[in-house]
Amino acid sequence: MYKKILVPLDRSFGAEASLPVAADLAKVNGSVIRLLHVAPSPAAVVAEGRVLAYADQEADRLQNEAHDYLREAANRLSGCPVEFAVRFGEPAEEIIEEAREFGADLIAMATHGRTGVARLLLGSIAEAVLRRSEIPVVLVRHGLPAAA
Repeated sequence: MYKKILVPLDRSFGAEASLPVAADLAKVNGSVIRLLHVAPSPAAVVAEGRVLAYADQEADRLQNEAHDYLREAANRLSGCPVEFAVRFGEPAEEIIEEAREFGADLIAMATHGRTGVARLLLGSIAEAVLRRSEIPVVLVRHGLPAAA
């Protein structure tokens, strides 16, 4: 049913709660998983009035760091075919765009489960993806015990 699963990760332990769910779905469906990291748009790094790294150099650095992180995360998906993608920009927008370009059948992502004022102040990337996605989205709440 789900042949291509997109899993956005933001380098937080909470976001990685979606990995076991994505792995289980991939094994049952023979799916490929694409791990995605969305980084802020790079800018030149300036200190004391001197350019230490231009935006393109900073983009390369961020992309390399993200690929290293995604490779580490992929180690928890043994037996599943895994691809990597790194994008720059606003997370919800880039997740939706990556899902479209990848041809994803499902987005599996974690939600931090914030409520009340914290949610209003911080917003919710997961909620924005859920509302804007044209494909199914599985939300895994961080902090729930794993099923046996």
